[in-house]
Order: sequence, then structure tokens, then C-alpha cells
Amino acid sequence: MSSINNRQLFFSHLAQTSDKPIGIEVASAKGVYIYDTAGKAFMDMISGFSVCNIGHSHPAVINAIKEQAEQYMHVIVYGEFIQSPQVQYAKALTSVLPDHLQSVYFTNSGAEAAEGAMKLAKRVTKRSKMVSFQGAYHGSTQGALSMMGDEYFKNAFRPLLPDVMQLRYNNFEDIDLIDNTVACVSVELVQAETGITPANKEWIIALKEKCESLCVVLIVDEIQSGFGRTGTLFAFEQYGITPDILLLGKALGGGLPLGAFVANTKMMGALTHSPVLGHITTFGGNPVCCAAGNAALQVLQQSNWIHEVAVKEQFLLDQLVHPSILNRTHKGLWMSLQFSSSILAKKVAACCVANGIITDWFLFAEDKIRIAPPLSITMEELSEAVNKIKVSIEEAVASN
Repeated sequence: MSSINNRQLFFSHLAQTSDKPIGIEVASAKGVYIYDTAGKAFMDMISGFSVCNIGHSHPAVINAIKEQAEQYMHVIVYGEFIQSPQVQYAKALTSVLPDHLQSVYFTNSGAEAAEGAMKLAKRVTKRSKMVSFQGAYHGSTQGALSMMGDEYFKNAFRPLLPDVMQLRYNNFEDIDLIDNTVACVSVELVQAETGITPANKEWIIALKEKCESLCVVLIVDEIQSGFGRTGTLFAFEQYGITPDILLLGKALGGGLPLGAFVANTKMMGALTHSPVLGHITTFGGNPVCCAAGNAALQVLQQSNWIHEVAVKEQFLLDQLVHPSILNRTHKGLWMSLQFSSSILAKKVAACCVANGIITDWFLFAEDKIRIAPPLSITMEELSEAVNKIKVSIEEAVASN
């Protein structure tokens, strides 16, 4: 009987999300590198999609995971027992957030955090209408999908949640469409899946003022932009506003699955009564994940990586230049490269993989590829990556 390898098992038994996965068979990962089973090294220039901001397999995170796993892992559903990893991580997070963001609800993912925040906003305002923006991405669960700003990805799953209104991003006129029937406005300060589209600061301030005037809950989604990606610990620090509810995920768990929504204690208390257990999660705030996330946050705080973001961003702007790159948009160590077509962009991404660089296209912008390396990447590694990307572009253009 012939043996079946992992690649065959992957396609036979693992549910697929596309017909053309990248398909690297992973053996290990360390720092900015992922290694396949043949020993080939790949530079991870997307940080596992904004998860591995401090790089892969940081020793401090591994030690925290080992130590916590030896004590206990899952013991009960979220919110019933006092578990040190949850408590200590919540304390660490709230210590670097504005004073009114005092209460952390840990979830399994960013998408679940978005779901919980929407429920909380409707609960405290006693309103049903929700607002998001064209080009928005908050996850692909039912509620988050309803708030998504791209019809192509939504249409096959309709009907979705009612009472969702989508406005134009960075458009001042559309702010006037928000009225006192709206429970919440959910916004990314940098729209990721359109190809890195930063919000206009004056527009965000106007949006915040409108929400405050009507007692509308402003939900700020920092699932992808948080933990130093934009050059500050959180992007809202650069915009002169504070969220009513903050969404966190991806890098929050230090490489393990973890999400959170953060609000003030009084608001969050609405989930404890009428009905009790207003949001329930079995594995949210898993103690091993919280220990890993807290360790990752400490590593980030003790390093100079966030302060180095601006220098590395400028290096990319200066060096990652090619005639076939039609446009670049960026915010911190987070950039999109636009090409003449989705076909060329995907060829560039494929050539990058062949040359040991992991990148990919954007969900709503298939003519663009993303550059979002770990914040821990050195200037030497960044220079090597830039050179390989430019070689890959040349190869893709030649074969196009």
C-alpha cells in the first residue's frame, strides 16, 4: 500500500478556501523566516497576515506557553473562574489604553470580537441600525460579513443582517447620514483589504464628533493595525480620537488565536444582565493564548521596533521602486504595491514565493500585493527582501 504524503492529505481532507493555496509545507518558523520540509527558507513579508509582529517563535512567547501549559490550559467557559493569564493580560492592555477603556472581553478571534462589539452596541443604545464603510473588512462570520464593504464576497450568503448602512470611506458628506437611529459605527483607521487606505484625520475627528453628538457607539477596528504596525502601539493614537469600543485580534495573541473587544466597565456590564450571559464563549481568553499574548506585548514594549517603523517605512519607499509598480499606499510598516492587472500582481506574488518571499494580494484589490513584515525585521533582512521582490517583479513582467 503506497503511503500518502501531507500534501495529498491537505487537498483530500482539509477544507480549502481557494483553488490555488500558496502550498508551502511548513517544517518550522523562526524570526522573519518560515522553513519548508525541504529546508528552503522563506522571508515572511506579511507576518502571517499581521499576526507575527514580533516574528515567529520568539523565545519569550514559547517560554510563556510552556510555563502556562504546565499549570493549566482550558478549565471552564469564559468569565467564571479567576485565571491569572487573563487577568494579567487585561491589566497590561488597559495600562496602555485610554482610561475609559478599562474592561477587556477576550474572544477567540478578531471576527468574534466584532460580533461581540456589535451586540454590545445594540444592547446599550437599544437601537438596531449599524453603519460600516465601503471597502471595510471586519471578518467573515455572519455579523461581520454583514458589515463587510464588498458585495462580491457578501452576495452568495444573503440574506445577512438587516439595518446595516454602508457609507463612503473618507467622505465628509456621508457623515450626515448618521442619525439617532444608529447604534454603532464601525471603522478601520486603515482599511487593509482595499490595499492599505489610511483614514483622513479630519474625517475621523468629524466622525467621532458626530457619533458623540447622537450617542452612537464608535467601534474602532484595530485587528490588523494594532500592536505597532502603523508606528504607534495603536493607530488611534495618531488620529486624535479614542474609541468607545476597540477591536483587537491577530497580533494580540502572539501567534496563538485570540481576539478582544475593549470598552468601559459600565458599558461592558450590560452583557451581565437582561439577559445574563449576553455574550458567551467557551474558549475565548484561553489561558495559554493570554500568556502568549502578554509575553508578546512585553517583548514589543521592551524593544525599539515600534520606534524603528518610520525608518523602515522610509527605506521601503526609497528602495522598493520599479517601473511596473503603478502606485504605493502605506501606513507604517504596511504597504501595498499596485500593478497593471490582477494577473500581473498574482504572477509577482508567485515569483516572490519561488524566490523565497511570502506575500499575497488583497481581498478587495487583486491588482495589489501586500508588504507587512514583522516589526522585528532587521535593515539587512529588509534590504534582502526588497532586492528579491524587485527580481520577482522582473521575472513576472518578463513572463506576462
